[in-house]
Amino acid sequence: MTGPITIMPDSYYTADFEKLTRLVANMFARVVAHNDRLPLNSQKPTRFHSRAPPNISVDEYMQRVAKYASLEPACLLIMLIYVDRICERNPTFTISSLTVHRFIITAAVIACKTLCDAYCTNAHYAKVGGVSMHELNSLEVEILRMMGWHLVATQEQLEQYYFTLVRQDSGMVLHSDNTNAERSHDGACSQESLASR
Repeated sequence: MTGPITIMPDSYYTADFEKLTRLVANMFARVVAHNDRLPLNSQKPTRFHSRAPPNISVDEYMQRVAKYASLEPACLLIMLIYVDRICERNPTFTISSLTVHRFIITAAVIACKTLCDAYCTNAHYAKVGGVSMHELNSLEVEILRMMGWHLVATQEQLEQYYFTLVRQDSGMVLHSDNTNAERSHDGACSQESLASR
């Protein structure tokens, strides 16, 4: 039995922030679940690797970072674009339970600095993320290098990532998709009722 369907707006910028944060966290969690099944020898250790997975879930960590780092909606989405860019340029890098938390806080820092007019200090971000400022500084430089300093995304790219996130979530539907489905369903009912006369 499925629960109620949440209708999401067609623009990520007007989406409920907590729901958008949860969508991004769910995507990271799915990637982690998939990559944790890969053999460990295929993952080359990086600065992002921890010795053991932290005792906080990806969802809880993402909620914490989004709240206390004052992320904007575009920052959440561009973090996923950063994953794709890094993996494209560095095929041995994987987001796993050993790397996801450090990746999230570092990508959030870079996203804020890239997209926001005002942002916090690295000392604040380090405290939010549960890492030392020295470690966060090193991780920031590493992500920048891994992405080849390609930090911005177009509005269309951000919208496309948002559309994909919503459409992949079984409990959510975009407003325009729902409207089109209702029109299609109403049309089918009208034709059916005409055929039965």
